Amino acid sequence: MNGSASQEAYRLRRSAARLACVQALYEIDVSGASSDPVLREFMTERWKNAGNSSNLAEPDIAFLADLVHGVCTQIPRLDREIGAALDEWSLERLEILLRAILRAGAYELAERPDIPIRVVINEYVDVTHAFFAGKETALVNAVLDRLSRSLRAEQGKKADDEDKSTPR
Repeated sequence: MNGSASQEAYRLRRSAARLACVQALYEIDVSGASSDPVLREFMTERWKNAGNSSNLAEPDIAFLADLVHGVCTQIPRLDREIGAALDEWSLERLEILLRAILRAGAYELAERPDIPIRVVINEYVDVTHAFFAGKETALVNAVLDRLSRSLRAEQGKKADDEDKSTPR
C-alpha cells in the first residue's frame, strides 16, 4: 500500500472508531452498563456483523477504546463544558445520541491536542449526518466550535492566524 492509500485507510479506521464510539456511548447511557463489556460486545458482535453487510472500515480499536474510556471517566467535566457552550438548550434536553456525539467531540478537543480542531469538528459533524437529517448537524458544529475556543484557545488562535495569512 502506498503512502496516500495507507493514510486514507488510517483516516477511515479513525472515522469508524468515532462512529462506533458514539454508538457505544449511546448504549452505555441507555443501559447503564460499564464501558468494558459494551466495547467487548461491540467489537466481537455488532461491528463484525455490520462490517459483513456494508463498506464500513474496521475501527482503530486502540483509538475507540481511548475515546470510550476517556469520555466515560470524564462525563461530569465534559457535561459542564458542553452545558456552557449550549446557547438556549440544557444538556438534559438533548437527545441521548446528540449528548454522546458532543461528549466524544468534547473529549477529543480537551484531551487529544494531537488531532486538529477542524478534524474533530468535521468528523463529528459527519457522524451526526449518519443519524440526523435536520438542524442537529448545525448544533454539533456550533457547540464543538465554541468548545474548541475554550478548550484549545491557543491552538484556535494559531489556526485563525493561519487562515488569515492563507490566500484564498
